[in-house]
Amino acid sequence: MVSRLPITMARINLGQLAKRAHISGEYFILEKDGIPVIGIMAADELEDYLELKDPKVQASIARTRKEFLAGKGRPAKTLLGELRTIAQRTKTSKRSK
Repeated sequence: MVSRLPITMARINLGQLAKRAHISGEYFILEKDGIPVIGIMAADELEDYLELKDPKVQASIARTRKEFLAGKGRPAKTLLGELRTIAQRTKTSKRSK
């Protein structure tokens, strides 16, 4: 949910806004003279947002999407089965040493 409020009101209630953003995932747009100037959101979500703006991350997402569209993806069950097989082999080879 996005709530809009004047900066002066936000200043008075900053602790409560921070708690609501952190715990409930609420968003707040703070306005000065009715003009939106800043937003408040949970820090972990902001970090995710900023990470997605990183050119390296964007390139990785684009590369992965291209591979998926080319049919290079596989079902999660298949991958998990392969990982279990590898884990079993590793466990067995450690026991025989």
